Amino acid sequence: MRSRSVIAATLATLIGFAAFLWPFWIAPGRLGTTYAPPVMFGLLLVLVLAVVFAEIADGGIDSKALAMLGVLSAVNAGLRPLGAGTAGIETVFFMLVFAGRVFGPGFGFSLGCTSLFASAILTGGVGPWMPYQMFGCAWIGLFAGLLPRCRGKVEIAMLAAYGVFAGYFYGFMLNLQFWPFSVDPGSSISYHPGASFTAQWHRYLLFDGATSLGWDTGRAITDLVAILLVGPAVLATFRRAARRAAFEAPVAFEPAHPAEGRVPVG
Repeated sequence: MRSRSVIAATLATLIGFAAFLWPFWIAPGRLGTTYAPPVMFGLLLVLVLAVVFAEIADGGIDSKALAMLGVLSAVNAGLRPLGAGTAGIETVFFMLVFAGRVFGPGFGFSLGCTSLFASAILTGGVGPWMPYQMFGCAWIGLFAGLLPRCRGKVEIAMLAAYGVFAGYFYGFMLNLQFWPFSVDPGSSISYHPGASFTAQWHRYLLFDGATSLGWDTGRAITDLVAILLVGPAVLATFRRAARRAAFEAPVAFEPAHPAEGRVPVG
C-alpha cells in the first residue's frame, strides 16, 4: 500500500476502534443506540470511499479490480445465508481472508464492507449492528492483506491460524457494541459506568466468555476447516484471475519493410 492508501486505511481503523471501544473511554450516556449506528454507517461509507479512491489514485485498484470487488461481494452475500450464524457457523469470513491475501489490504477492507452491506440487504439483516459488522469484516480483509509473504503449505497454515484468530476477534469486537445496553446493571458482567479501565475490562472479559465464546469457537472452526479444505484451490483461482485481469504492457511497433505494414516488436 502506498502513502494515500495507508493514510486512508489507518484513519478508518483508528476511527473504527474508537467507535468500538467507547465504553472504556467516553463518559456514560454520551453515546447511545439511538443515533450512534446511523452516524457510524455514514462515516463508514465515507471511509470506504476514501480507501477505494486512494487505492485507485495509487494504482492499487483499477476498473477490472472494481469489477472483481463487485463479483466477490455478490459471492460473499450469497455464501452468508448458508451458515446464517447457526452454532457460530459463518461462511463469509474465509473468503475475505483469501481476497485480502491475494488482492491486497485495501481491496480486503473494501470487500469486507461491501460484502456485509450486500448480505444485509439480501437477508433483511439491516439494523443498528450492521455498521459494526461491516467494520469487523473490513478489518479481517485488511489484516489478511498485511500478513507476511510465503507460499505453499506454510501459507495455508498461516492463513488457517489467522482464520481462527479472525473468528474470535470478530466476536470479541462485535460484543462491544451492545454490551453496555444488554445486561442488568447489577450483574457482575455488566457495564459499570464510572468504573476504572481495569474493572471495566475484567467485566467485559467475563461477559464475552459467558455469552459469546461458544459461538466464536464455532466461527473459528468453520474458518479453519474451510481454509484447509479449499485454500489451495481458491488461492490459485484468485491469483490466476489477478494475473489475467492485469493490464498488459503496451506493444511497440516499427515498420519491417516499406511494402509491409507495422509489426509488433518485443
